[in-house]
Amino acid sequence: MSNLQLLWFVLIGVLFSGFFFFEGFDFGVGMSVRTLAHDEGERDQIVETIGPVWDGNEVWLLTAGGAMFASFPYWYASLFSGFYLILFIILFGLIIRGVSFEFRSHMPKERKQLWNWTLAIGSFIVPFFFGVLFISMVQGMPLDADHNMMATFTDYINLYSIVGGVALTLLCYLHGLNYIALRTEGPIRYRAKNYAKFLYGVLYVGLVIFAILMYFKTDFFQNNFAVTLALLALIVLLTVIANVSVFRDKELIALIASGFTLIALVALLFSGLFPRVLISSIPGNDLLIENASSSPYTLKIMSYISLTILPFVLAYTAWTYYIFRKRIKHPHAVGVEQ
Repeated sequence: MSNLQLLWFVLIGVLFSGFFFFEGFDFGVGMSVRTLAHDEGERDQIVETIGPVWDGNEVWLLTAGGAMFASFPYWYASLFSGFYLILFIILFGLIIRGVSFEFRSHMPKERKQLWNWTLAIGSFIVPFFFGVLFISMVQGMPLDADHNMMATFTDYINLYSIVGGVALTLLCYLHGLNYIALRTEGPIRYRAKNYAKFLYGVLYVGLVIFAILMYFKTDFFQNNFAVTLALLALIVLLTVIANVSVFRDKELIALIASGFTLIALVALLFSGLFPRVLISSIPGNDLLIENASSSPYTLKIMSYISLTILPFVLAYTAWTYYIFRKRIKHPHAVGVEQ
């Protein structure tokens, strides 16, 4: 394995980390439209918190997919053909979620309900099925010698993949609640904190179940015991920090901690995959980093271009969030509801 192959494997992990850090709270906000807000004014208030940034956040996913296609075409081919239906469902969720922002903003109040529901459902579908996809990958899928996937329904949908889908959805929802608490004023802010205080207790139970299933359903502990244990401990530590920060009204720290929990989860999955990009449940058929990548020349050119552009992208992202940093007020909110 060359240094460039390793670099691009890490960069794809970084891109997925950025996607879940930024788009994770977008999903949480979308789900909150039907679970947290009590009236149309509050729904408008929380949607406005991500109005200027949600579509930019999705670029992380497009970039991750494009980088995978260009740097690891064999990984891209096996993944997208083998997980075609799951990726189609994810795309469907992204589409109905995206159009919901536009349609609800042009509808009279009495006709917004349909688009509120599509926004919430789309925001649930995407993280849940990403969780199913990633857990299916790390459990191992039936790959033949040519790395074609020959999976059945239970290879995709099983106890561990469902737990993974629920865990990722819950993490995104909590990330969204922390974001709402940071970006809003009035009753919705305090309600988001109260929801988060309760749901962190649920998350602790979920993390224990997730770790136990990881021990029995993957080879992470056998191959990378120290790294796997350290990253699981980091996930728990970040969860505790976010939970304590919610109780202490440290909203920015809670948001950063919940975002880094998602990053640590991606790091856990990618470290467990290494040096593979797809794990086969049929012995000897794993797809390895060194066998799945593009030519050294392609990786070299991509590295020059990416490392040149990346600082500008990060600077623009930081500037965007700085410009839209003010809390969103509910014009009709009276008093404080807790």
